[in-house]
Amino acid sequence: MANEYTPDLVTLISEEGEEIEFEILDIIENEDGKFYVLYPYYENPADAVNDPGEYYIFEVQEVDGEEELAEIENDELLDKLADEFEKRYNESFFDDEESKE
Repeated sequence: MANEYTPDLVTLISEEGEEIEFEILDIIENEDGKFYVLYPYYENPADAVNDPGEYYIFEVQEVDGEEELAEIENDELLDKLADEFEKRYNESFFDDEESKE
């Protein structure tokens, strides 16, 4: 059976002008706004082995009808979003593992 998983990707441009692809792990929408949880994407899975495993959360802002991602400056909001993402991720992961048993 062919692997039919295709990640949702977004390309960001670093301050140095380098294009970096990220996989969208989750989209959080709440009273604070809309946020993307991103993880670096590697076409070659072997390259991911050396990745530190950090994910990034960006705020989605609409500018001239286009979505743009912005860094979150508020540490309290960032911590709140990280907690929400990790809870959702763990619930999803462990629910999937338990249903296989």
